[in-house]
Parts: sequence; C-alpha cells; structure tokens
Amino acid sequence: MLPRVADSLSFLYLDMVRVVQDDTGVCAQIRVDENRTDLVYIPTAALSCLLLGPGVSITTRALATLARHGTSVVVTGSGGVRAYASVLPDSLTTTWLEHQVHAFSDPERRLSVAVHMYEMRFDDEVPAGVGLPQLRGMEGQRMKALYRLLAQQHGIGRFRRNYHPDQWQEQDPVNLALSAANTCLYGIVHAALLALGCSPALGFVHTGTQHAFVYDVADLYKAQTTLPLAFSLHDSPDPERDARRKFREDLRLLRLLPRIVRDVQSLLNPNSAVPDENLSERHHVDMVHLWDPKAGVLPAGVNYGGEAG
Repeated sequence: MLPRVADSLSFLYLDMVRVVQDDTGVCAQIRVDENRTDLVYIPTAALSCLLLGPGVSITTRALATLARHGTSVVVTGSGGVRAYASVLPDSLTTTWLEHQVHAFSDPERRLSVAVHMYEMRFDDEVPAGVGLPQLRGMEGQRMKALYRLLAQQHGIGRFRRNYHPDQWQEQDPVNLALSAANTCLYGIVHAALLALGCSPALGFVHTGTQHAFVYDVADLYKAQTTLPLAFSLHDSPDPERDARRKFREDLRLLRLLPRIVRDVQSLLNPNSAVPDENLSERHHVDMVHLWDPKAGVLPAGVNYGGEAG
C-alpha cells in the first residue's frame, strides 16, 4: 500500500463527532446545538488513515465500510498524538513490513538504515567504515552542540537533558516541556507506522521495546519540532500543558504525517522511492500469495499436489 502523500486527505483527524454509515456513505455527525446536527461526509475511498481523537464514537457499519476501502483506523489522543489502538484493513499489504524485516534482520542493512537516519537528521555524510558505536558518539556530540546553541539563543545558561519519571516535578521547565512534546511526537509517528503496516517494535538504533522504531523515526524530527518548542517554554509556569497545546497547533503548519510516510519508505527501501505525484493510486492485495525460498512469490489458490515428490 502506497498512501497518497501528495493528497492532503491521506490522513484525516476527527474529534468530538459520531461517525456513522447512512445510505450515502460514511459521515461525521457534528452536534451544533439541541436542534441542529451537521453532517460531514468522509471520502473513505480517498483516505489512507483515519485518526479518531477524543470524543469520537463510530458504528460497526462505518468501520466495515472503512475496512472495505482499505482505510486504517487509529484511535489517538487529542490532536492526533498518542496512538492507543488501531484497526488495520485486511487489504493492507505487508510490503513495507517485509522491507522493514529484511533490513532489520541483516546486520549490514540495519547499520545502513541507521547511517541513513543520521544523514537525514544532520544533513551530513557519514564516513565509510563507521560502526554503530561511533555513530552514537557522533550523534551525541551533535545533540550537545544543538543544546548549547538553543540555550544561548534563549539565555538560559547550561542545559542538560534529564528524564527521571520518579522525580518528574523536580525537573526544569525545558526538560518537562521536551518530555511532553516528545510524547506527542511519538504518537504521531506511531500512527503513521501503523497506517503503513510497519512494526513499531523493530527499531534500527533503539531496541528492546515495543516502540523502538517509533523512537528511531521520531528522532528525525526533534531538532525541527520538539527541541525549539521546549526551549521557547523555559519560563512557562506550566511547560507540559503549553508544550502539548503548542505542538498540536504547530502540526497544522508542519504537515508531519505525509513527511513521515515519505521518510520511512525511503529508509526501508531507497531503491523504490516514488515521487509524491505518483502516489495517487492505491494498491490493494486481492489475494494472498505463497512464499518459496527459491522461486520467490507464487500465486495462491493453485493446487501444487502434482509437484510433491
């Protein structure tokens, strides 16, 4: 499945509505007052992923229609952050999951993806022969330099990243805002990975958690999103609340979801990168296939009994 990245409706976020199926199609019922309920019809055939935020209820008929059209449904927090659950259509192919598994299971390809992530983050070429320990060291130095630069810009002196859940309220406002904003970013990335059919658990730099790949991909965008936001809230009386609210507001300008889809596809299979304008057609799997270690993919629905020997 190649979600239409160029189409602004590839991902649609709803909250405080009731989603139902009527004789015309799937629609969102918006209660304006006691005497008025507006209807907004949802273009199910033009959606790759429907994000359901707080206050949304949906009927079984509406879910069935979305599944028939190959639309992934993700239950999220406010503003599309924090992915809690998902309903993936059976027409969603495993194409990108297979690319992810192939890259993850080969140590050389896994390192190559990690290197590609570093180059995407810092717009800098990694010298040949650099291993993962050296890459982590290079990443650490670049992040320390970015912390110093942002601290100087906001006049807050020395900054050190700390994350102590057991001492949460003892942290400084920048660390509190950064933790809150990062959590929002993780939700957006999680929703995008589910819509692609990827596994959030198979990371290339992070490992040992069900969100390892979420953390990998989220790191690509922190320098442009959550870090500047957190430092700008260094004197906020409630940095957590302000970080969540400002992050949701900025998402309207960032158009982050389509960018995540493009970047993940480029990471997992660079040779098949497709320009946005060519992603207008959806590709569904009408029939499952059979795997063969020598012949590759074989058609299903065929009796191969005559080949047994």
